[in-house]
Amino acid sequence: VRPTVVGRANMVLISLKSVLPGAQSANDGFLFETTTSTPVDELIDSLVEIHNARLRSCLIADAVKGLAMYGVMKRPEDVGTDHVKEITGGNVERGDNYVEDPSGLRTGNPPDEKMAEILNREVRALEEYIHKNQVQNQVALTLPEITEKINNVRGAVTMAYPMGLPEWDLAHLALDGSVDKLKGTYLGGSLIEAKNASLWTCNKEFRRGQLVSDRLGSCNEKTKVVAKLTTKGSGPPAREPVVSETERNAMTAFYFTRQEELKRLAEADEDDYLNSAWADPKGMKKSLQGLDNVKAPGLRF
Repeated sequence: VRPTVVGRANMVLISLKSVLPGAQSANDGFLFETTTSTPVDELIDSLVEIHNARLRSCLIADAVKGLAMYGVMKRPEDVGTDHVKEITGGNVERGDNYVEDPSGLRTGNPPDEKMAEILNREVRALEEYIHKNQVQNQVALTLPEITEKINNVRGAVTMAYPMGLPEWDLAHLALDGSVDKLKGTYLGGSLIEAKNASLWTCNKEFRRGQLVSDRLGSCNEKTKVVAKLTTKGSGPPAREPVVSETERNAMTAFYFTRQEELKRLAEADEDDYLNSAWADPKGMKKSLQGLDNVKAPGLRF
């Protein structure tokens, strides 16, 4: 299945804002294509499915990477670091590829290097597809493509562990468990139920029982809107900040630099400030003419 690249005619583009576990920024989310003739209920169901599938993918990626590095998870009653267990007289199984798990959650017996690389390769493909950079890449996500990449990871796990994973292993739960079973993991607070979800854009709600055109207009097939999912009855989501985090950091750096420059000027008794670019009476003219960075040949400053 090839990625759905945005740009097809007669499609409404929904940019859904969300935050994945561990995300460093609130600017996470994904793109989804629909039409103005799509029922709002169907649109909400599709967005919720992809939202939950992305969360599930994060859990799968974390679990399978741990599987490739330290092997399957121990039984809950056996959890603990191996070296402490050995000191207290316990028995630790050490295979050919043994690497102690610092967290004590896994056995430390991963698959061989070749199989570990296959696991990591399929996990990387899954992570890259659901990554927030797909918004900048103008790639709209679809549930079948996410499902295909999850199936590829499942196939790699089956190759590495043909006898199957223990039922208590997080990878087993993430790959084969239902969404309801995932509520007991760290994803529980982020999962959304379609029947309890509401979709908002521009501080206006998409009303269930209506069509997308009732909110966006029937003539806006090529429009793009930023939307958010919330729980029914919780009201509109918080507005996006006027200034982004990147812009805020740039402004802070600029004001800090300016403050330091003013401090140096206040302490200077001479006319050193005349050497500053802002003190050049012809500075604007040089800037407009593109001559502000011109230097004489052979001179170094």
